[in-house]
Amino acid sequence: MPVTGKLFLIPNVIAESTQEEVIPASVNHILPTISHFLAEDIRTARRYLSSLKIYPSIEALHFRVLNKDTKADELPELMSPLNEGLNLGVISESGCPGIADPGSLAVDYAHRNKIQVVPLVGPSSIFLALMASGLNGQRFAFHGYLPVESKEVAQTIKELEKESKQKNQTQIFIETPYRNNSIFDHFVKNLHSETRLTVAIDLTGKDERVQTQSIRDWTNQKTSWPKSPAIFLFLA
Repeated sequence: MPVTGKLFLIPNVIAESTQEEVIPASVNHILPTISHFLAEDIRTARRYLSSLKIYPSIEALHFRVLNKDTKADELPELMSPLNEGLNLGVISESGCPGIADPGSLAVDYAHRNKIQVVPLVGPSSIFLALMASGLNGQRFAFHGYLPVESKEVAQTIKELEKESKQKNQTQIFIETPYRNNSIFDHFVKNLHSETRLTVAIDLTGKDERVQTQSIRDWTNQKTSWPKSPAIFLFLA
């Protein structure tokens, strides 16, 4: 039986210039065994690996694009180094591959083809925010991005608040930095006064801030959020 390589899921930083603080030494020990990579953006993947200072030459590495537009019939070619006995790494643009990330496409292919998948330890803004929120960490759901239209946003928030109360479930959202204040205002406007809302900004970064309060308390203070990566969580 031919020997196949392993699919390694390689974490990335979630705040700039934090490699030494958040990327474990174990990741740096494993990376030299990998010279083929899948990434959403090859330029940023090269820059990230270069910043770790573990390869004598980044130019000797091989990169292919794996993103949300990748089709299923493209995967056999993208994953072909594994069939040659070579290890293959999936690098997320931010945080951990496969979590709110197209790396799950490669992982699903690997499982279907009996290829060993090895997740490496690294930062995830979703789980760091949940850890620091004080909300229910036993039952939670990640919903990605809220809709763009105000009416849809309001309806979605109210429906998920009802689910949160019924199931005692923390609801988790990610947002693009330029919408932080808009989305925060939607939460304050549409959630009940006793619902607890957490805002986690710039996790692991120099401006990191995590704050949990009831909507009543949020309403009673003037708040403005920077255009930094944010996670929003609430529990009714």
